[in-house]
Amino acid sequence: MNAGRIYTELTEDRRECGFFWLIDPARVLPEMIDPRWEKADEAGVQAILIGTSTGFSPAAETAIKNIRARTDLPLILFPGSAMQVNRFVDAILFLSLVSGRNPQYLIGEQVDGAPLIKAYGIEPIPTAYILVESGATTAVQYVSQTLPIPTDKPDIARVHALAAEYLGMKFIYLEAGSGAPRPVPVEMIRQVKAYVSIPVIVGGGLTTPQQVADAAVAGANFVVVGSALEFNPTTGFLKEMADAAHLTVTGAERNDG
Repeated sequence: MNAGRIYTELTEDRRECGFFWLIDPARVLPEMIDPRWEKADEAGVQAILIGTSTGFSPAAETAIKNIRARTDLPLILFPGSAMQVNRFVDAILFLSLVSGRNPQYLIGEQVDGAPLIKAYGIEPIPTAYILVESGATTAVQYVSQTLPIPTDKPDIARVHALAAEYLGMKFIYLEAGSGAPRPVPVEMIRQVKAYVSIPVIVGGGLTTPQQVADAAVAGANFVVVGSALEFNPTTGFLKEMADAAHLTVTGAERNDG
């Protein structure tokens, strides 16, 4: 499968860690207009991820349309199921939960979602989703009914990532889970990045600029922040978190895929 436009724009010639802002549309009221949406590009955001581990609320499509009307940044769906496929996004992380053994999230949801993705003309970005232990049962762990990879087993994470690369995946996504008490360990990021040649995304539990910087230094090509930006809904904090990624020498220079 050839790389699409969104994937190419995000990854081509990148020599700094990129920053993705994750927005849960189920938490955006229909009448809500976040002033940060129009300033996200200026703040240093490369793309806005739209996603939740549970089903979309009836107002989710309105939220996506409102975001779309106020930013030219790519909107990338980060789906929890096939039912979340939405025609107003530009691309979708076409996830396979390779760290688990539940066939529904390895291939079942993908089969259900693929025809809609094709019909809507959404760019699919094949992505290996690797759930990492975070110190608590996260929503994605509960919904998927899969075990996360233990934090002290980076060797298990890296072989899953390598197998995913050999299967043709375009991204590796190391995920601690939304609102996780602990982010993905830097040693696991480092080992996974050294073992594969495709870009690595790291998300979950990143609540401070220092944690974002640590993930970038360890080798993340992109970091994802969501919950922390809900708790501190200011443009200044959004920029501070993005800057922590961009101003760090990253694994992108060592191995950018």
